[in-house]
Amino acid sequence: MIYLEPRKSVPSWLRLATPFFAIGITIMMGGIIFAALGYDAIQALSVFFLSPLSRADQIADLFVKATPLIIIGTGLVFCYRANIWNIGAEGQLILGALGAGWVALSYPDVTSYGLLIPMALAAMAAGALWAFIPAILRVRFSTNEILVSLMLTYVASLLIDYLVRGPWRNPMSFGFPLTPLYPDGGLIPPLLIPGVGRLGQLHWAVPAALVIAIIGGILLRRTLPGFQVRLFGEAPRAAKFAGFHPDRITIAVMLGSGALAGLAGAIEVSANIGQLQPNISFGYGFTAIIVAFLARLNPMAVIAAGLVVALAELGGDAAQISLGIPKVVTGLFKGLLLFMLLAGETWTNYHVRWRGMKA
Repeated sequence: MIYLEPRKSVPSWLRLATPFFAIGITIMMGGIIFAALGYDAIQALSVFFLSPLSRADQIADLFVKATPLIIIGTGLVFCYRANIWNIGAEGQLILGALGAGWVALSYPDVTSYGLLIPMALAAMAAGALWAFIPAILRVRFSTNEILVSLMLTYVASLLIDYLVRGPWRNPMSFGFPLTPLYPDGGLIPPLLIPGVGRLGQLHWAVPAALVIAIIGGILLRRTLPGFQVRLFGEAPRAAKFAGFHPDRITIAVMLGSGALAGLAGAIEVSANIGQLQPNISFGYGFTAIIVAFLARLNPMAVIAAGLVVALAELGGDAAQISLGIPKVVTGLFKGLLLFMLLAGETWTNYHVRWRGMKA
């Protein structure tokens, strides 16, 4: 019989090598899958992982794709480090987009970019409010925040569908479920590179996402609230003895996570779409869970993890266009990656033993 025995100590090289090992195994298994589907494995992997890096504008688009993943993943790191399992970031993203959209559609003639500030605040407030529901239910009634936050995602999806087909629908949309276009002041401006101009779809939210991840890392590692979060996740009884209030920590990390997810929703619509529609996200809220664990729950590493997952997303699109590989393969890659990361985490922290075998 197989059982797991905790390691007394984990070498630092093993912690560093495990994510790379997981990614390598995922690539190998991806090659096998491509070959089983009748494609040239080397060519498919080349298109999948190298084509999004072949030009400067495509690298810029990679950062744009990673932006919502980095922002949401940073918030989720704080939840998961506190052993609070927010699985509803997708719904919080949708609520954030609705909050920002409400502000933008309320001022259809504004041309000043100052409108982006109240839009961002409304998005963060809406996302935090949606995350507050599972948080307060856990604190007051000991409900499972996994189920509540996940179910609220579907409520959010139905809510945006109702609004864009009903009260907020553009009468000039020719029957399509779309709101009016955002005013010019509600659109995130492009980021212009001196001497080059604009690269791809690069916009100002990209550096903002990097700053958010860096600030998140500083808060988690260098501040008292960050220490409270880490201690509460690693040793809840010790946190209580130290005088830290578990309910406050639960609500705080959920509110912060929801606010960042809401901000990501506002950015996705304002930078890339320009109006609300039933589907504003490509599953960023769920994909960011993989990003958080790929980063080993380290906000600084969320930047690299977000870029890796975004590379898989864009590579899947390139493979679909150039080789005709089904889009579902991208989802399979992400599932394999998460499985390998979890397996690697287990292998890092535990010895695998057979029953009756001496340590």
